[in-house]
Amino acid sequence: MMREGWRWFGPKDPVGLDAVRQAGASDIVSALHGRLPGEAWSPAEVEAHKALIENTPPGRTKLRWSVVESIPVPDAIKHRGVAARAAVDSWIASLEAVAGAGIRIVCYNVMPVVDWTRTDLDWPLPNGATALRFDHTRFAAFDLCILRRPGAESDYSDVERDEARRAFERMSEQEIAALSRTIAAGLPGAATDSLDLEGFRDSLAAYRGVDSARLRANIVSFLEKVTPIAEERGVFLTLHPDDPPRPLFGLPRIASTARDYAALFEAAPSPANGMCFCTGSLGVRPDNRLAAMARRFASRIHFAHLRSTLREADGKSFHEAEHLRGDVDMVAVMRVLLRESASRPSDRAIVFRPDHGHRMLDDLHRPVNPGYSAIGRLKGLAELRGLAHALSQPAGKFARH
Repeated sequence: MMREGWRWFGPKDPVGLDAVRQAGASDIVSALHGRLPGEAWSPAEVEAHKALIENTPPGRTKLRWSVVESIPVPDAIKHRGVAARAAVDSWIASLEAVAGAGIRIVCYNVMPVVDWTRTDLDWPLPNGATALRFDHTRFAAFDLCILRRPGAESDYSDVERDEARRAFERMSEQEIAALSRTIAAGLPGAATDSLDLEGFRDSLAAYRGVDSARLRANIVSFLEKVTPIAEERGVFLTLHPDDPPRPLFGLPRIASTARDYAALFEAAPSPANGMCFCTGSLGVRPDNRLAAMARRFASRIHFAHLRSTLREADGKSFHEAEHLRGDVDMVAVMRVLLRESASRPSDRAIVFRPDHGHRMLDDLHRPVNPGYSAIGRLKGLAELRGLAHALSQPAGKFARH
């Protein structure tokens, strides 16, 4: 079986560790969320955070911190690769602090400027719950009419530009401010800096001249430096896909497709160079065949985000669906991951976590981190656990005699 994980944002997370215990998860996915990208984590800080998770109160179920999500890769590395020596050294110091604490899975991403991106944090669903959503028209309205990015016009069709301007004209000042905060200021767990609009424009401008080939070369040089260290320390690096898996703001993306991952694995073939298999992110693209990708890269998958997204009529908007619905064939993906995990030693089992649950029931009336409410993820974990249990049973075990 795989190990059941749960993302925890530290002592200020409104979902406490007892809630994780009650959900039935065993493995905590966490990080030093108070540290900025490029700041080295000290062994003492890592051990202190680990103690918060693993020093179990009497009578409570034990938890373990088994996945770091994330050690942020600073923009300096994306701009210049290993030439950004100070940034690389800081990242390696954090990696070694994590390894010293016995944590063997490290997740990271290489999305420039923006991390996972949504336009709506509480989009109403027909059942009264709310979901995260990426509305392509609202995104274009931000890009064209609020940010006013130079060159943005060429990224949209005439129809898309007209729809974006009409959407902008309907927005109140409060709606404009909220959309700007959601996109530019970052979301929970983001591994990029929080920015105001002027800082956002400056960060975008710093990527002039950095295309996909340049970004890939920079990340490969970074991996060539860090994967031997990870391999020596028994750590698996897991690259999270772009979210959404296509260019935004004219920025390059290099972790959106099977071809992208294959290029990175070929260039840096160390077994420590792995992937975080995020079904929701990858599933936004209809050309990503997820079960086939899971089979192809099975040996590289050490961590999985299991969630489903539903593509909308325009082909570019999407929202978070229920975990076993949407555009992801979760049954096929789970079957591949279970088979791969079962082939490994128990201490190398794949860790998965339910991701981006709906906001529902009592969580509609209390503060939550968007996408990380307790009840929505509890529902998702229960569904995924049931699916994994069913798929793990011998054929015919429950057949009538």
